[in-house]
Amino acid sequence: MAIVTLTTDFGDKGFDLPKLKGALLAAAPSAQLIDLTHQVSNYDIVQAAFLFRNAWQSFPKGTLHLISVNDYPSGTPRFLAAAYRGHYFIAPDNGLFSLIFPEDAPYQYHLLDYAPEELMSLERIYARAVGHLAQGRPLIELGAATTEVMQRITLQPVIGPSQIRGSVIFVDSFDNAITNINRSLFEQVGADRSFALYFKRNDPIRTLCRQYHEVEIGEPLCLFNSSDLLEIAINMGKASSLLGINVEDTVQIEFRS
Repeated sequence: MAIVTLTTDFGDKGFDLPKLKGALLAAAPSAQLIDLTHQVSNYDIVQAAFLFRNAWQSFPKGTLHLISVNDYPSGTPRFLAAAYRGHYFIAPDNGLFSLIFPEDAPYQYHLLDYAPEELMSLERIYARAVGHLAQGRPLIELGAATTEVMQRITLQPVIGPSQIRGSVIFVDSFDNAITNINRSLFEQVGADRSFALYFKRNDPIRTLCRQYHEVEIGEPLCLFNSSDLLEIAINMGKASSLLGINVEDTVQIEFRS
């Protein structure tokens, strides 16, 4: 039984999502459909890539991953399938693959064939590919091979000898503000020195916690989350709302000896 994960910007209204699921099950009746999220902001491939990148590796090898976000970036869209580390990936060629795999990426992709009249029935294109792979048929039979995919670059932290300047890249359902500063970079630049984390006009945070309850309820803190990204939170509170932190806001860490 094939496992198929779904990541879309369809939301929970309308008929797009049930229509897609129906087509997938018609093509692969024994497939187990797993919803990663359908709450990606419309057309936001950066958010989609962030959420997907931090989830897909938890699934067993052989899983098929379908990402349907901003499917029509141009008048003649391309849809791709790829294999990587024992998993299969299907998504539009709109920069998603370059964001999901910023360094080590699939060496080859396959273009999904479709007729022009199918463009407004996207579920047919995706269902055909999922059904093909769910039957264990070769990836190369899906369409022509290509190594060219659309590239998209995201903002990276700026570093100095005693400073890291990053940004908030996601606010989760608990209102925690997640930054693009990872643990490895923090330790590399910090070199065991004390630090101060500055954001907006709030008082700086000077202590790195391991869990939320190391501070009193209602107090702000920072820690590295399960994805090893620096996160600003409030114990039992809503950091983004109460501290006024939003996606794309700048955060700055200054290290002192």
